[in-house]
Amino acid sequence: MNTPFSLFLALRYLKPKRSFVSIITVLSITGVVIGIAALIVVIAVMTGFGLELKKKIIGFEPHVQVSQRGGLLQEWESVREMALKSPGVVGASPIVAGPVIIEVAGDSPQVQTAQILGVLLPEHESLMDIRSFVKQGTFDLEGDKCLLGAGLAHDLGVTVGDKITVNALGSHLREAFNELKRAEKNDPNAKTIGEIRQLIRPMELTITGLIVTGRMDYDMAYVILPIELAQQAYGFSGDVHAVALRTSDPYKVEATTNSLRASLPRDLAVSSWMDTNKDRLDAVANERTMMMFVMMIMVVVAAFSITNTLITVIVQKKREIGILKALGASRWAIIGVFLGQGAIVGVLGNIIGVAAGFTVLALRNQIREFLARFAGIDIFSAKIYLFTEIPAQITAGDIAVICSASFVICLVAAAIPAFFAADLDPVKALREE
Repeated sequence: MNTPFSLFLALRYLKPKRSFVSIITVLSITGVVIGIAALIVVIAVMTGFGLELKKKIIGFEPHVQVSQRGGLLQEWESVREMALKSPGVVGASPIVAGPVIIEVAGDSPQVQTAQILGVLLPEHESLMDIRSFVKQGTFDLEGDKCLLGAGLAHDLGVTVGDKITVNALGSHLREAFNELKRAEKNDPNAKTIGEIRQLIRPMELTITGLIVTGRMDYDMAYVILPIELAQQAYGFSGDVHAVALRTSDPYKVEATTNSLRASLPRDLAVSSWMDTNKDRLDAVANERTMMMFVMMIMVVVAAFSITNTLITVIVQKKREIGILKALGASRWAIIGVFLGQGAIVGVLGNIIGVAAGFTVLALRNQIREFLARFAGIDIFSAKIYLFTEIPAQITAGDIAVICSASFVICLVAAAIPAFFAADLDPVKALREE
């Protein structure tokens, strides 16, 4: 009895009956539900992808790197001491990092390019929790030993206890090529094959552990070894590529980076993890924005069914609308009836859509596995998307924006037929019926 007049009629017109109007009303709500659920799933996955990407980067890569412009860092100890005095820096350690060629001897020899990361222990453990990445074998970097990415080990066909040969692509590579050219010309001054091979500096290492970082591009590429071996591989005499730093807050690393640039000598280059991964992070952010835009169009398309439904109701209820206006119903009361229908569809679509979206997100990896088995293809391939599982992160802000925008779209879709109904001439409406 206390229900407002406009809302009462809106509910009455939407009440399911055995008629075409009832069916298209359900379809209108279903369209909004699908649009909202799809939007929530896509945005949550894109948000989770971005956050997980950042977590993996700052969990493995240095927060900040200090290197020598145009060359190797020689006096790294003094650079390390200066960096540790900078506000926000909580750890510092030298690194040698670069490309290598890995060879595996055997019945079917394997050759593959990789990245070495030479670390100084135990200092480097203040930057990266290497031990937590070792999923098979043990954490042992004493002597000629190394840790190998699990994906790289799989491709090479090796495991814990096997040996690999590392050929560093160091500064002597050009010299080695020149000597090979000279040898091809039968130059008597050319070095022997053994001497040329020494220029490439092969090194045999024993695998003591396999690491799994959660990012396939790391697991497929990295070899972690003592910094002394990395220096030996590249022919460095105490030099390093950079000093890696850890900050108290990696998400606010820009302030620390600016402070370091101001305090360190100008011949030193300072770069943060955001700088080195800028293109990738920007791509994910832009992709998220575009996906929200595209999926919102889906909600707009679904809202057109609300317009169609209300136009059908107006045509069928033209006589009732004429009687209401003849009895004195105001223009805004008639508008309220049809806006109320749009609002009800919007509210129900939001509630059911959010529930459906949350359900799909909770079962996302199970759904992925089912579709992979059903379709026979690798959906969300780890080699392409870097992660072994589909990440997702639901934020209250995203849900509020999605629900608010969807509700407004539903109201706008209902407004067009609502104003059309309010402008009906009661005399003509009754005469035509």
